[in-house]
Formats: sequence, structure tokens, C-alpha cells
Amino acid sequence: MNWLLVLAALSGALAVGAGAFGAHGASGQAVEWLKTGAHYQLVHAVVALVALRLEARGPAWLFVAGGALFAGTLYLMALGLPRWLGAITPIGGTLLIAGWLWLAWAGMRS
Repeated sequence: MNWLLVLAALSGALAVGAGAFGAHGASGQAVEWLKTGAHYQLVHAVVALVALRLEARGPAWLFVAGGALFAGTLYLMALGLPRWLGAITPIGGTLLIAGWLWLAWAGMRS
């Protein structure tokens, strides 16, 4: 089983669900958190699949993990969990940036 492929696909599915909930079932600040989380998670799920196809597994893992951490903390806050989770969100963003930089480095080396 290709866990990276499975997790990237599930990440995309979760992003679509979160975006739909943000558009149709949430209100107030939760809408923005869901919208932002869904956008970042969906983009990085697709990029993880592209990176996987390019055999750049390291960056792909960072895209999946970073997307989950970044979007996940926003989703949890949208569902009413404590706002201190927002302090964790930038860690996910940092993983996403690291994934992009690693992918660029891999491209320069090939």
C-alpha cells in the first residue's frame, strides 16, 4: 500500500468537505478558518501527488503533514476548540514552505 498516496487523497477529500461545511454550515469566523484551511489543504494535497509522481517523496510528506497541521488546527478552532490552537498553525505553514524549498532543491539537483 502506498501510504503517501492514500494520505494525499484523503487530505483532498477532507479539504473539499471542510470547504463545503464552511460554505453551507458554518458562520462567523469559522467560515474564514474553514475556507483558508480547505484552500491550503487542497492545494497541497494536489502538490503532494505531483511530488509523488516526480519521485520527490520527502517534499510530498511535508506537503501532506504541513497541510494536515495547518488546516487541522483551523478546522478544530472552527469547530469550537480553544483558539490557542492557532499558535500551532504556523508550524504547519513552515512545513509547507519547507516542502516547496525541498522540491526546488530536488529540481536543481536533477
